Amino acid sequence: MHSGRLWVLFLLLFPLATSASADGLFSLKVENDSLSAGGDGHYTNGIEGFWAFEPVDGHWTRRFAEALPGWSVGSLDGVAYRFGQQMYTPNEIGAEKLIEDDRPYAGLLYGGVSLFDNEQHDGWRQADSLHLDAGIVGPASGAEEVQRNFHNLIAAEEPEGWDNQLDNEPVVNLAYERAWVLQQRLAGLEVEYGPSAGFALGNLYTFASSGLGLRLGEGLDRSFGIPAVAPAHSGQSSFQPGHGFSWYVFANLEGRYMAHNLLLDGNTFEDSHSVDRREWVGDAQLGAALTWDRWQVAYTYVWRSDEFEEQGDFDQFGSLTLSTWL
Repeated sequence: MHSGRLWVLFLLLFPLATSASADGLFSLKVENDSLSAGGDGHYTNGIEGFWAFEPVDGHWTRRFAEALPGWSVGSLDGVAYRFGQQMYTPNEIGAEKLIEDDRPYAGLLYGGVSLFDNEQHDGWRQADSLHLDAGIVGPASGAEEVQRNFHNLIAAEEPEGWDNQLDNEPVVNLAYERAWVLQQRLAGLEVEYGPSAGFALGNLYTFASSGLGLRLGEGLDRSFGIPAVAPAHSGQSSFQPGHGFSWYVFANLEGRYMAHNLLLDGNTFEDSHSVDRREWVGDAQLGAALTWDRWQVAYTYVWRSDEFEEQGDFDQFGSLTLSTWL
């Protein structure tokens, strides 16, 4: 599918999503290695649009939450619809031949829904999130066309190895995360910090994760959550519209035990390029968010440890999210 058609599809679906609530938060997130000091390779680009809102009474997500263990109609505080595309390449994109000791070319096109439950207690908060995604890995994702067209537009090096990409394979994934957030004041500033734990199950990713996050700034009561980067799910970070300016800086450490990663392990039901996946992967994230009136912009810098045995060095990429209440 041509890259332009992907976003035409998103624009057609967007009115259906926004009809779920009178007000909602629309965000556009771009993740790219050019937004950091890293090179052009591995997780090289991701783009995602998502719509977060509080579902009205009778909305299908409230009935769905009622059927889930530990959830109820009243516990559902928010929902997010997500649609995005990601692309992965080896470091040497100018080589036409298969590079056996570097990660496979792979594209991912997906859509998903997320459910959120935030319980406020005296001095701390518990945040639960459940995510369901479906999509496709392979040529049907349109990743090859997106990278070729964009590199032609900016006169960058032509990617020559997409003939070696993973074959088409539908993917379905379920993920869950819980975070415990302590809230305090320090030297006139607001502070939030605490651990998190979660897991993912599916033919795209299967992993268990744990982390520790910190936010420091002014006006934290207007916002919550640290902006997520792949493979974590968007929509967990939000803010309330209002007058004036607020800000925060954040740091996050996360470790994952990766039992399966289709993008490294290769296709499930047929032969394809693959590398030796590392079971333990860690992320370190630093960033900042600025909020004014109905707008917010957030930037995250990510250092990621080696994801496979043949990898020579850790990866770096940046994530930029622009959000507005509509």
